[in-house]
Amino acid sequence: MGTLPKLHFLLLISTVLFFSMPQLKPVVAQKLYANSRWIVDGDGRRVKLACVNWPAHLQPLLAEGLSKLPADTIARKIREMGFNCVRLTWPLELPINETLASFTVTQSFQNLGLLESLAGIKSNNPSLINLPVMEAYKSVLTSLRNNQVMVILDNHITTPGWCCSEKDGNGFFGDAYFNPQVWMQGLHKMATMATGFSNVIGMSLRNELRGPRQNVDAWYKYMQQGAETVHAANPDVLVILSGFNFDTDLSFLQNRPVNLSFTKKLVFEMHWYGFTEKKAWQSGNPNDVCKAVSNKVMNQSVFLLGQGYPLFVSEFGADERGTNVNDNRYMNCFMAMAAEFDWDFALWTLQGSYYLREGVVGVEEFYGLFNNDWSGIRNSSYLRRLSVLQLPFQGPGGRQTVAHKVIFHPLTGLCILRRTRPTRLVLGPCIYSEPWSHTPQNALGLMAGKPLYLRAVGLGRPATLGTSPTEPGTKWEMISASEMHLSSMAEDGSTVCLDVIANNTVMVEACKCLSSESSCDPASQWFRLVDRTPL
Repeated sequence: MGTLPKLHFLLLISTVLFFSMPQLKPVVAQKLYANSRWIVDGDGRRVKLACVNWPAHLQPLLAEGLSKLPADTIARKIREMGFNCVRLTWPLELPINETLASFTVTQSFQNLGLLESLAGIKSNNPSLINLPVMEAYKSVLTSLRNNQVMVILDNHITTPGWCCSEKDGNGFFGDAYFNPQVWMQGLHKMATMATGFSNVIGMSLRNELRGPRQNVDAWYKYMQQGAETVHAANPDVLVILSGFNFDTDLSFLQNRPVNLSFTKKLVFEMHWYGFTEKKAWQSGNPNDVCKAVSNKVMNQSVFLLGQGYPLFVSEFGADERGTNVNDNRYMNCFMAMAAEFDWDFALWTLQGSYYLREGVVGVEEFYGLFNNDWSGIRNSSYLRRLSVLQLPFQGPGGRQTVAHKVIFHPLTGLCILRRTRPTRLVLGPCIYSEPWSHTPQNALGLMAGKPLYLRAVGLGRPATLGTSPTEPGTKWEMISASEMHLSSMAEDGSTVCLDVIANNTVMVEACKCLSSESSCDPASQWFRLVDRTPL
C-alpha cells in the first residue's frame, strides 16, 4: 500500500497497541441526535460512527458470508476489528415485493443455483435456511444487536443485484425501477420494522443517485417526503440523505436548505473512492492531485460541516492487495482529510467474497476486510492503519474543551510521539500523543510541562526538540500543493522536510516530489496538523 519498507518496530508497537487501545463504547440502546456537525447521545456526548458496509442487497437477498461463518461470529469480529456500526444494505423489493420476500433462504439460493453456498449456510447458520428472506434479514439485525453493533439501514437499490451504473434503471426518481411512491412505501415498512431493533440508529434513504434524470427540484421534493415518511414511522432513527452523481455532489445545498418538520435527526452522506477521479492519482503528481480533489470534495460535500450538519462518509475504501497505485495514493490523501475533519464513516467493505455478483459465483472482493474464504483478515496492516479513524479526534462532551494539535502521518495512520532514553521523535498511536501547539511564529511546541519545540538540526539527522522557539530550525511551514510537507530551514542552512525512516524515527531529509512529476510518491513526507479534543 505504499508503506515504508521494513517498519518492523512500527508494526510491532501498532499491533500491540491496536489490540490494547480503548474500544468504542456500545450505544445500541440509546437514541442518537444531530447536534450541529456532530452525532451525539442523549447527554450531548459525541458518538463517532465507525461503520463497515455489509451488503445484503444482491440477488440471494441475504447478508454476504453466512455460508462461511455464523452470523454471531461475523458480528463479533466486526467489533473485534474496532467498528461500532454496520451499514446494512437492502433492496427496495425486499419489503415491497411480497412474492420475493416470502421465499425462504433455501428457495432463494436454489432458484439461483447456489447449492454450494446453501450447504454452507446450512452448516454455519442452520436456523436461517427455512426462514423467509425478510426474517433472515431480521436475524442478522439480532446478531448485530447481541454483539452491541449499531446499524444503519441503507436502501441500496430497487431490484436485487450489483450496484451501480448510469443506465440500470435504479438511478433517480422516475427511472424504470425507481417509482417514488413505491420507494416511500418501502421506507415506511423498513422504518416500522426497525422500531423492534434498538441498535438501528439510522436510515440512509437511497444509495448513489445518478443518471440523466437527476435534477434539484425532484431531489428536494422526494427526499424531503422520504425523510418525513421515515420519521413518521420511526422518530428514533437518524435520517441520512445522499446527493447526486453517485453520492459525490451535495453542492446544491449551499444556498437551499432542506425543509423538514423535525430537527436534530438530519445527516448527509457522501462517497469518495480513488476511481472517482479515474486514474488521476496514478498519472499526476500526488501533491497536485490531492489539492485539486480535496478542494472538489470540500466544495461538493464537506462544506456541510460548516453549515452545522453531520457528514457521514458512507463509502470509501481501497484495494487491500496494496498493488493499486491509484488507490494507494488516494488513500493517503483521504486519511489526511478524514483525520482533519473527523467525519463519521462506513468503510467499503466487510465481505471477502460474494455468493453471486453480476452472474459470477464466488467473486472475490479485494476491498473486503475478510479474505476470500472468510477465514481471516485480508490485510492486517490496512486495518491497523484505519484504526486511527475509529476513535474520535474531536467532539462535544469530552474531558477537554480546548483543542490542541497532533502531528498526523497519513501513510501510517500514526502520530509523532516523544520517546525517552534516549529522547527521540517516533511514530506511534495518536491516542498517546502529547499536546502540540502551532504558534503564530510557525513553531511546533510540545506544551506538556516545560515547552519544547520541534527542531531540524541538519540534513539526514533525526528531528529533535529545542528549548526555545527562536532557535535555528524551529520555524515550520506547510509547503507543496498538498500543504502536507512540513518544511524548515535547518541549523546547517539546508531546506529540509520531515520524513520517516525504516526504524520509525522521524528524520530531517531533503524535500521530495515538489515538482509536477508523477513517478514520485511523497507520502512518507506528508503530515497533517489535526485538532484534538479527547472524549
